[in-house]
Amino acid sequence: MSLSIGIVGLPNVGKSTLFNALTHNHALAANYPFATIEPNVGVVALPDSRLEVLSKLSNSAKISPALVTFVDIAGLVRGASTGEGLGNKFLSHIRETSAIVQVVRAFSSKDVIHIDGSPDPARDIETINTELIMADITTVDQRLAKLEQESKRGLSPTGQALQQTLLAVRDALGRGHLVSAAAQEYGSNIDLSLLADLQLLTAKPFIFVFNLDEDDLNNQAVQDRLRESVKPFHAVFLCAQVESELMDLPATEAAELLASLGQNQSGLDQLAVIGFDILGLQTYLTTGPTETRAWTIPRGASAPQAAGVIHTDFEKGFIKAEVVSYQDLVAAGSHVTAKAAGKVRLEGKDYIMADGDVVEFRFNV
Repeated sequence: MSLSIGIVGLPNVGKSTLFNALTHNHALAANYPFATIEPNVGVVALPDSRLEVLSKLSNSAKISPALVTFVDIAGLVRGASTGEGLGNKFLSHIRETSAIVQVVRAFSSKDVIHIDGSPDPARDIETINTELIMADITTVDQRLAKLEQESKRGLSPTGQALQQTLLAVRDALGRGHLVSAAAQEYGSNIDLSLLADLQLLTAKPFIFVFNLDEDDLNNQAVQDRLRESVKPFHAVFLCAQVESELMDLPATEAAELLASLGQNQSGLDQLAVIGFDILGLQTYLTTGPTETRAWTIPRGASAPQAAGVIHTDFEKGFIKAEVVSYQDLVAAGSHVTAKAAGKVRLEGKDYIMADGDVVEFRFNV
């Protein structure tokens, strides 16, 4: 299981610069609209300090972290939902991602042109959201028209539930709401599970990334105002230029630069962790001389389901899971000591995995 995040925004807001910093890639980052045409794809390691600790404990030959896939999608413009700026093609790229990161320009620079003349975060967010909403309205209207035709022959209970959900969604979209936020407002009237095949853009989890001036990285008033403007969604604050500098520094120097800016974690690390969390994902760990590895599973996954992430045969032939929490294993200093202290448990098929479980599976082949 992997996490795929689409990076969207207006042209020249810093999307490609952030993508390059995330992936240590060199996608074109230019000072003109549509410098990115085809989406750039990069795979990023999820920050997890536990892996290094376990690796030393087990004297592992290598470390394999959980992975997050980022997709840098070309800048959207007003009218994208009707094809402006190759909009339909770009919107199709967003549909394939698990979550959306909307990058918003909140920095000032005479050297970087703004497509509307000057930065205005509220206006720019409205522009992007409107295009996503309009695209979803088209999709919903098409499905409602199809259901209307089917209703003449009588809809199944599932069809009726879908129709009611779509009507609630259409109303929310018509009032300018993103579906993912409206689902909280409407409660049981919007069942997102019924809408999966529509791949609605605004039904995806959203994270807003505000690309700030370096001086505003510690400006709480500015950040509070911007955070309030995008509630109930997550907001991440960073400076793309700083993130680019961090990319080329050794770990110790990067930490020193962050500390000098009053930060203890880069904005991009925060983004990866938040993206992982909002999709309801967690990791369990395996460790040994060959490898220490983080495995991605949904929250609520059972032990056999977790085993199946390693190999489908592990799930089919699951017998038991030998489990110890990361904290207990590290405190004990070794698996043998943890076992002697009664911290290692044998769990069966009904066990629900916890984040940070260190596991060894027993199975029949």
